Amino acid sequence: MNESALREQICRFGASLFARGLTPGASGNISVRLEGGGWLVTPTNASLGVLDPARLSVLDAAGRLLSGDPPTKEIPLHAAIYESRKAAAVVHLHSTHAVAVSMLPEINPANALPPLTPYYVMRCGCTALVAYHRPGDPAVGDAIRGLGGRYSCVLLANHGSVLAGETLEAAVFAAEELEETAKLYLLLRGAAPRVLDSAQLNDLVDHFNLSPELRRM
Repeated sequence: MNESALREQICRFGASLFARGLTPGASGNISVRLEGGGWLVTPTNASLGVLDPARLSVLDAAGRLLSGDPPTKEIPLHAAIYESRKAAAVVHLHSTHAVAVSMLPEINPANALPPLTPYYVMRCGCTALVAYHRPGDPAVGDAIRGLGGRYSCVLLANHGSVLAGETLEAAVFAAEELEETAKLYLLLRGAAPRVLDSAQLNDLVDHFNLSPELRRM
């Protein structure tokens, strides 16, 4: 996909996420890796609902602004994802249920949500939880790097979700699936729901060629 098409795609998905209340106000940001190692990223203080394709920020491989508006303050977060995973796109949202789950005391940082549905397993896999850092703090990038590239889905405590994907569409779908799973978790909290058992997880891993690590969710 050429840069012009990627600009349009970022704006289209941003508008869809905003319209459905998945990231309010001027919160959230999206980036896509460009050929040559640079990125296309949403600007700082920009609502995902009204992005202008011509004003998206273009950064070089070192994160320096080449053109467009100043980029989101969350560049350290995006950079850490790209450095630790072979991702083509990153979506960071402040969706309500994911943020709520990130504040619960019982959450396991290595596996924040149980395997409630097959699509959560297929699109998100295991979700990590990293400790709170203020938005834009370079320390959040260090925390992401500390995960060793094992997670495409991360919750930032008291902040939001971060999803990496092989395409922007995949990252958006994962963000949506994480939010729905977080909502289910909150609805079922304390009810001892049935989750996918080991045989069901093994079947998903084998049938869809997923990471073997998911057998241990």
